[in-house]
Amino acid sequence: MPIHLQAEPGDYAPTVIIPGDPIRATKIAARFDGGLESTRQVNANRGLVGYTGTVEGVPVSVQVTMMGSPTTGIVVEELLMLGVRTLIRVGTTGAFPPLQIGDVVVATASAGWTGFANVVGGGEPSAPAADLGVVLALREAAQAKGLTTHTGPIVTSDTFYGDPNPAGVTRWGKRGYLSVEMEAAALFLLAMRERAAGRPVRAGAILTVSDVLFYPDSPEAAQFEGKPFFRPPEDEVNARVDRTIGAALAAAAALGREV
Repeated sequence: MPIHLQAEPGDYAPTVIIPGDPIRATKIAARFDGGLESTRQVNANRGLVGYTGTVEGVPVSVQVTMMGSPTTGIVVEELLMLGVRTLIRVGTTGAFPPLQIGDVVVATASAGWTGFANVVGGGEPSAPAADLGVVLALREAAQAKGLTTHTGPIVTSDTFYGDPNPAGVTRWGKRGYLSVEMEAAALFLLAMRERAAGRPVRAGAILTVSDVLFYPDSPEAAQFEGKPFFRPPEDEVNARVDRTIGAALAAAAALGREV
């Protein structure tokens, strides 16, 4: 049984939303049917808060992963032990132009530029992909909310600061990747492994653009005094994330009806 999620089978719904931020997890639970008072907290161990309730009458849970692939891997593995079958990552991402602050990225796949991907992938190149059904549900829900939505591949990195490559992280943008974050590849790798073993696990990710990563020689970079990225005030970021959460909740309910 799980070590870090101190819960039992049945405590989590088959469909789980997985943000990285514990405050965001509680805010998501507060948007379940009946608000936070109508949810059940199913884990608090190690600060990994998790709640179960309903969305549009459909059982849904939310479980925080914290930041980065290692903790995401632990949480996802333990959710799988507890019978979870659909996982939706909700979070923020740094995007490449021409994407803009507040846009939404629905990831089709994520390049695992991480130690976790190297270990789980056996040291070989991997292209972990999201489940197509989850991708389509997330895109449809985001568009229905009027969000500017981009669908395509992203990058999962182990670092937030200090890329030692002289070309910087923007080299990924020049290859056609939409954005960079820190968890999706781990989620997709584990879900693909489960499906290869014949278990009906599916995963996806919907992300709010919280930073725009400028190319060093771009006019935008000069406008922001050569800084590698632009990020608005946190209250503005959170307001835009709240809109994305609404789309994730609608998609979770739709996907939960299929279970």
